[in-house]
Amino acid sequence: MIQGTASSVGKSILCTALCRIFSQDGYNVNPFKSQNMSLNSYITPEGHEMGRAQVMQAEAAGKIPNVKMNPILLKPTSDRKSQVIINGKVYANMDAVEYFAFKPQLKTDIKKTYDELETESDLVIIEGAGSPAEINLKKNDFVNMGMAKLAKSPVILVGDIDRGGVFASLAGTMLLLDEDERKLVKGVIINKFRGSLEILEPGLKMLEEIIKIPVLGVVPFFKLNIEDEDSASYWMNKKSDAKDSIDIAVIRLPYMSNFTDFNSLLQYSDVGVRFVELGETLGQPDIIILPGTKSTISDMKNLRDSTMAEKIIKCHQNGSYVFGICGGFQMLGQRIYDPMKVETSFDEIEGLGLINTETQFMSEKTTVLSEGIDRIFKCHVRGYEIHMGETSFLGNVSPFIDINTTEASKNILDGAVNDDLTVFGTYLHGIFDSASFTRSFLNMVRRKKGLEERPYEEQNYWVFKESQYDQLADIVRQSLDMDKIYSILSEEIVEVSCDA
Repeated sequence: MIQGTASSVGKSILCTALCRIFSQDGYNVNPFKSQNMSLNSYITPEGHEMGRAQVMQAEAAGKIPNVKMNPILLKPTSDRKSQVIINGKVYANMDAVEYFAFKPQLKTDIKKTYDELETESDLVIIEGAGSPAEINLKKNDFVNMGMAKLAKSPVILVGDIDRGGVFASLAGTMLLLDEDERKLVKGVIINKFRGSLEILEPGLKMLEEIIKIPVLGVVPFFKLNIEDEDSASYWMNKKSDAKDSIDIAVIRLPYMSNFTDFNSLLQYSDVGVRFVELGETLGQPDIIILPGTKSTISDMKNLRDSTMAEKIIKCHQNGSYVFGICGGFQMLGQRIYDPMKVETSFDEIEGLGLINTETQFMSEKTTVLSEGIDRIFKCHVRGYEIHMGETSFLGNVSPFIDINTTEASKNILDGAVNDDLTVFGTYLHGIFDSASFTRSFLNMVRRKKGLEERPYEEQNYWVFKESQYDQLADIVRQSLDMDKIYSILSEEIVEVSCDA
C-alpha cells in the first residue's frame, strides 16, 4: 500500500508506476483504492463509474478498468455535499456529517470487494487518500491505515520534497501513527526531488535514524503527459513555440470535471492550451472549450455572474470557435431545465444561446462507453458518457456524431453543431483522444485563420499513453531500491487489529 504525508504528494503516480513495473516483471497486478474523492471519473465497459486514477493504474497494469478497483467514489457537488457512488452506481447525495455516520456500513463491503480482487491477482497495489495522520478521521477508517489492516498490507509512505518540509512531514506522520500502524510502515519514498543527491544524502541517513525505517528511494521531479487526478495542474497551461499556433482557452469552471479530456491536446506542437479562471481576461482565443461540470446549472450561473458568458458570446461573434463537452455542451443551448431539482434549487436557467438546443435533467444517470463516426470530418471517435441531462433540438441545428449500435433499427445520435460549423457540442468525454478527429478540427480552424494545414502526425492518445507509462516505469524503477521492495512484499504481516 502506498500512503502519503498529504494530498498531491504523488501517491497516484507512484502506484501507476508500480503497476507498470510489476506488470513488466510478469506479475498479474491490479490497483485498488477503497474510496476516491474526485470530479474526474470514467465509465467501465459494464457502465460503472469509477475514479480516473484507478483507471490510469489499470491501464498501466494492462488491465481493463473494473469498479472493484475503486468501489466508492465521492464527487463533490458543493463545498459541503458530495454525490456518493457505490460499486459504480449513484447511491445518494450526502454532506460530510451524514457520510461520516454512514461509513461504518461500508467497511464489510469494502473488505469483501478487496478480497475478491486479491484472489484474482498476484499483487494488488493499494492507494491511500490524503494522509493517514488525520487523527480526527481514524475512527472507522477504511482508506488509509484502516485499509492496510483490512488487507494485512505493508505500507510505503511517500513525502513530497518539492513543497519543502519533507523530513518533518515524514517524521511527523510516523509520530502520529499508533504503534500497530507504525509496524506496518516498511519504508519511505521521497518524491519530486530537484537538485543534488549528495546534499540530500546526509538528511536521508538522519531521517532513517529518527523513524527507524529505510528510505527506499528518491524519485526526481519529472514531466510526463500522465493524467493528474484532482486538479488542473500547472503543466496544463502549455504554450506552443510554433509561430502559427492555435490558441485554445479552456474555461475553468468552479465545478469543472474530467479535465483529462484535454491531456491529449498537449501532444500537438501547433496548439497552446490555457485554463482561464472566470475572473480572468479571456482575450480572443481561436477555440474556447467549455468542459464538463458536476453542477451545470450552478456553473452556468457562475458564467453569467462573472460576465464570462458575455465574453464567450462576444468572442464567438468575433470569430472564435466554441466547443462544449457534456455540461459544457448543455450550457451552449437556449435553456437548461431541472424540474426534479436533480442539481440545484433552480427550476431552469438560460444558457449561452449559441446553439438551438435545450436540456432537461433526469433522475437516472447515463453512464456508457460510446464510439461512432462524426458527421463533419467522417472520423472514428470514442469515449464515455456521464450525464443526467437529455438534450433536444429546437431547429437549425444538426447532430454531431452517429453512435455505433448493434441494434440495426436504432439510430443513436450525439451532440450538435450549428449551421456554420463554429459551435460544437458533445456528451463524449475523451473525443480529443482520437487524433484523426482532433487534427481535422484543428486544420479547419487553421484554414479559417489562413494558415497551412498540418499533416496527421500525432498518435491516437491511447497509443501515446502506453509510451508515457513505460517512461514513468523507467524513471521510478531507476529511482527505487526494487530489491528492498520485493523483499518487503515477501514479508509476512503479523495479525493486526482492524478496529479503527
